[in-house]
Amino acid sequence: MARILIIDDDTAFRTTLAETISGLGHEVVQSAGAEEGFRELSRSRCDAVFIDHRMPGMSGLEALAALKDRIPPPPPVVMLTAYTSGTNTIDAMKLGAFDHLVKPIGREAVREVLDRALRREVALTSARETPPDAEEELVGISSAMRKVHKRIGLAAASDVPVLILGETGTGKEMVARALHAHSSRAREPLIAVNCAAIPHELLESELFGHVRGAFTGAAADRPGCFRAAHRGVLLLDEIGDMALSVQAKILRVLQDGEVTPLGSNHAVKVDVRLIAATHRDLPAAVAEGKFREDLLYRLNVLPIRIPALRERLADIIPLAEHFLRLAAKSSKPKGLSAEAAQRLLHHLWPGNVRELKNLMDRCQTLVRYAVIGASDLEALWEGGSVQSTATLPPEFLAMDLPSATAELERLMVQQAMAHSGGNRAEAARRLGIHRQLLYRKLKQFNLG
Repeated sequence: MARILIIDDDTAFRTTLAETISGLGHEVVQSAGAEEGFRELSRSRCDAVFIDHRMPGMSGLEALAALKDRIPPPPPVVMLTAYTSGTNTIDAMKLGAFDHLVKPIGREAVREVLDRALRREVALTSARETPPDAEEELVGISSAMRKVHKRIGLAAASDVPVLILGETGTGKEMVARALHAHSSRAREPLIAVNCAAIPHELLESELFGHVRGAFTGAAADRPGCFRAAHRGVLLLDEIGDMALSVQAKILRVLQDGEVTPLGSNHAVKVDVRLIAATHRDLPAAVAEGKFREDLLYRLNVLPIRIPALRERLADIIPLAEHFLRLAAKSSKPKGLSAEAAQRLLHHLWPGNVRELKNLMDRCQTLVRYAVIGASDLEALWEGGSVQSTATLPPEFLAMDLPSATAELERLMVQQAMAHSGGNRAEAARRLGIHRQLLYRKLKQFNLG
């Protein structure tokens, strides 16, 4: 039996969570605020702590940052929030949270996180101030994107190489910039190089630099991207397209921490964190002899896989609204009709987030009315048509907004169940919701 502390100002939620944890066979201690929780921890050590993110006085993040100094060594901390935000998740994981859960939390989710927390000792990492010019947070409330946010937070607290994997258009560079913005190197440069956009014969000079006269046209010394990123981060985007000869030199930099400019015999020390990104299947490329296996091992220390947009249905409408706000700038952003929202949810999104952003940019600029309709999407979509996996019911447009929203939700659940072959766990993953919520929705809509 473990001793678990719950710190949350919401009495009803705190009591319910305490009953759940007690039912799992653990002792529970409750506190309505962070200071009260610290006093409880100073009197008797707890094996794990649940802390709410938003509380009067000291917030959950502030409490998490202070915990390592107030109660050393700190127990595993599970952050709780009713307000899903990528930045919140990243900050919590960076500060050393064991996990970050969204309310409401089902019994199985509590059991699972406690089982993991009680099996493992977790040391809180030092809090680092997020720089004022940090990139805008990654938009995403789905469970798939929350996993990405957690990985970013964990990676930001270390300095090891990171390999970002994902289809074209999923936002690999955005993830790299978020990782840089939340890391200890945030105030140092982030240099991004698209390996697929630079001819192989020029990429070596671009990365490692050259001295004057190293080759025809080398009229002056050039430091190269590794030296430009000294003390910062170098992002090698689409590294899967890099020539084998350049891969060998990248491996040498990772091993020795130094670069040798073309035409020079003198190595230069560099302190660079390397982030690599690719849409290619690198193990398959290794098998085909197109990528070095030893370099893959060096890069794949901390992989972050970005899900395709079709795998994160819960993020499509928040992303669309976010892109409309960005495109509007100082003017009022346009809205989405219920029919347009449903149309977006049923598109296959071969271009992923990039395709959605481009479409919303066109809508904000070219649609003449305040609300975007499905016909507007059809007219502005590249190619002039929308690939759809479902059809709107004829009566949909005649519904009032609450009824249309409920029907839209029913269609999403129905589609997720169909695409997952009736597998409820897979359907919940596609929708970005807990299985318990899916069960309630299936019962609500008489879907199984």
